[in-house]
Amino acid sequence: MVAQPKLDQGAALLAAYAQPSGAAWMNDARAKARASFAAMGAPHKRDEYWKYTDPSALTAIPTADADLFSTDAPIMFDEIDRVKITFVDGVFDADQSDDLALAGCSIETLADVAATDIHWAKELFGTLEAAGQDPVERPLAALNTALATQGLVIRVTGTCPKPLAIRYVHASETSDALVRHLIKVEKGASLTVLESGAGAARFNSVLEVDVADKGAFHHVRSQGRDHERKTVTHMFARLGTESLFNSFTLTVNGVLTRNEVVLELLGDDTQATVAGACAGDGASFHHDDTVFITHDAVNCESRQVFKKVLRNGATGVFQGKILVQPDAQKTDGYQISQGLLLDDDSNFLAKPELEIYADDVACSHGSTVGAIDEDALFYLGSRGVPHKQAQDMLTLAFLGEALDEIADEALRGEIETRLGAWMERR
Repeated sequence: MVAQPKLDQGAALLAAYAQPSGAAWMNDARAKARASFAAMGAPHKRDEYWKYTDPSALTAIPTADADLFSTDAPIMFDEIDRVKITFVDGVFDADQSDDLALAGCSIETLADVAATDIHWAKELFGTLEAAGQDPVERPLAALNTALATQGLVIRVTGTCPKPLAIRYVHASETSDALVRHLIKVEKGASLTVLESGAGAARFNSVLEVDVADKGAFHHVRSQGRDHERKTVTHMFARLGTESLFNSFTLTVNGVLTRNEVVLELLGDDTQATVAGACAGDGASFHHDDTVFITHDAVNCESRQVFKKVLRNGATGVFQGKILVQPDAQKTDGYQISQGLLLDDDSNFLAKPELEIYADDVACSHGSTVGAIDEDALFYLGSRGVPHKQAQDMLTLAFLGEALDEIADEALRGEIETRLGAWMERR
């Protein structure tokens, strides 16, 4: 029985947005998602997978204003040879984007695809999101499927020569954006996607990724430095035989960030990694990583590596699950979540889970929380390293295991540089 306040808030959310229209197949998918969301209702802090995170800022009508954040820092990933794609408050901006024809793959806007009667996206749009609702409901993802009109539809048939760098610009204090991307990586193809920026005052994004046999998908995300932004992201991926999936997220600043990842390993000999590094400062900072990985094939490997550094009353949350189905023999599942608290006021809340129905598996999880190593601080101080610099060095070393999951050295180096600069400023 769904609580009436959840249903009422869900109905209010659906009524608050303009109802999109498009081709019949798109309308059908949106109608199913709308009905699903209406039945679930809006998320509530009493829900099992929201008990550590209050979702009210993500469901309030209207959303609270968020002051714009300006900085003279270089644009993330701007020094890398890439194809730039820009969204301003959730709306694609062609004038600030490169020619999409330079990408070496097929890229269309969701708005254009939605009006097309026949399109390959019909088989993907909303499909992975709907599958990801079981066994854990993800209502804000269903809301996105029902209402989002902006995003990219990408199909890759070979190796893309350059990364696609999607930049989200927050330009209005009252912006409330829903963005949806669909990515299909065909057999043997490879794609790297970079995401950066705050997106909007409130930002709800969904990324559905279908990786075929022997395909590879690399994803590196740096969530914007806006102090007052509120963000919920969802990534749903379906992985074929001998495919590769690698995703890393860096988060600093923001009032509320919730990153959800749902992976299905459906082909044998598949490898998947989901990692994140978070640095939070202040009692208003709340960061939540929620990951669910299902092994449903033989000889697959998955890794979850999350590190959070918190101070001045900041809160970090990790909820991670590995589900091993009966036929998923020779599964190798690894999960680690660690919090480094730089004061007594910060909090790290973790809920690691393993659910295993196969016999021949090697799965492990670990979660720790603690303060910075005083002996290491003393050692560095005895060698003449100033206290703040020593603390930053040890903090970067702590986050290093998560950053090591980034396969590309240039991208890893830029993330390390930006993280170091953030710590120096703070």
